[in-house]
Amino acid sequence: MTDLWFGHLAADLASGALPAVLVFLKPLLHLSYTKTGAVVLVATVTSSIAQPFFGRWSDRRTTTWLMPAGIAVAAIGIAVSPLMHNYVLLLVFVSVSGLGVGAFHPEAMKLARHVSGERRASGMAVFQTGGNLGIALGPLVAGVALAVVGSVGGLLLVIPGVFVAALLVRDFGLLGRARQAGHERARRVTTVDRPGAFRLLLVAIGFRSVAYYGLFTFVPLWEVAQGHSKSYGTALLSLVLFGGVIGTLCAGPLADRYGQKPVLVASLMLSPGLVAVFALVGGAVGAVAVCLAGAVIVSTFSVTTVMGQEYLPSRIAMASGMTVGLAMGLGGIGAVLLGVIADSVDLRAALLATAAGPALGALVALRLPGERQTRALPVLAVK
Repeated sequence: MTDLWFGHLAADLASGALPAVLVFLKPLLHLSYTKTGAVVLVATVTSSIAQPFFGRWSDRRTTTWLMPAGIAVAAIGIAVSPLMHNYVLLLVFVSVSGLGVGAFHPEAMKLARHVSGERRASGMAVFQTGGNLGIALGPLVAGVALAVVGSVGGLLLVIPGVFVAALLVRDFGLLGRARQAGHERARRVTTVDRPGAFRLLLVAIGFRSVAYYGLFTFVPLWEVAQGHSKSYGTALLSLVLFGGVIGTLCAGPLADRYGQKPVLVASLMLSPGLVAVFALVGGAVGAVAVCLAGAVIVSTFSVTTVMGQEYLPSRIAMASGMTVGLAMGLGGIGAVLLGVIADSVDLRAALLATAAGPALGALVALRLPGERQTRALPVLAVK
């Protein structure tokens, strides 16, 4: 799990660096809020479209090599992006980074499930904290590098990606054995695919993603608009995402003990009020509220990944790719729509609209089946 954890950190460090890159490039390229949201959309859609395809490939072939390759591509793409003082080229390299992120996740999440044993939500939560930490460190690391060195500072983001990719290549044998052992265990257990429940889950995740990408895109820009420095804005976003790390570590064990659906519904119901306090109250109270919102919103990423895998047990990697990738892409579309609201009304209105996502997601999540309806049934092993 250690290699997977560091791999997840490195892959999502590239994703997390994007807001700091946008804060740096927005005045240089004279970007509107809509164009800024469009850059996030390109990154998320590229990753989103890629993940189900890579997941399907992973379910049919041995694709362990996609993990280090994906990390390296993601790091190179985001590292070069600050050097692109042309909007079209910026979109190209951001999409390259998104493709690398999409290549890494399905195989990695499948392996994380295999090594988690019976406490899948807890194991996936540990794996997810690597990604959460990477996303949280991304704005901080990229923000400092760009502020101190300028555009060239983005190239420093290549270092962690290449280092972790080399670590995964070194441990190919160990990862391959873990993959094979997981497949052997899966042959002894079967459940029926539940595509209807899986589709409902994707809708709930999509609504949750609106809140995630709304905060991810606009928290730094909101703080700058309020008169704070760019460094303060990216630092607050890092605190929001660090809150997600703590929330994830709490949500996994809670889901194993009390059930995945109750934890998901509770998190979605708590989120809208916290986002509203951030937008309307501001100050120290608003900062605390948005950090709590980050903890609550991000906390169930690992929970919904496990739910998706259990709803589609015959296609674990593809289910993983869709729960993290395809459904999350809806959040990228939401970021563009929120950007339109910010340009046509104001940024506060866009933040308030962000709160609507998890509220709608909670209504959808209430219709999901409980765990007793998806429990695995033991069967005789195939000889």
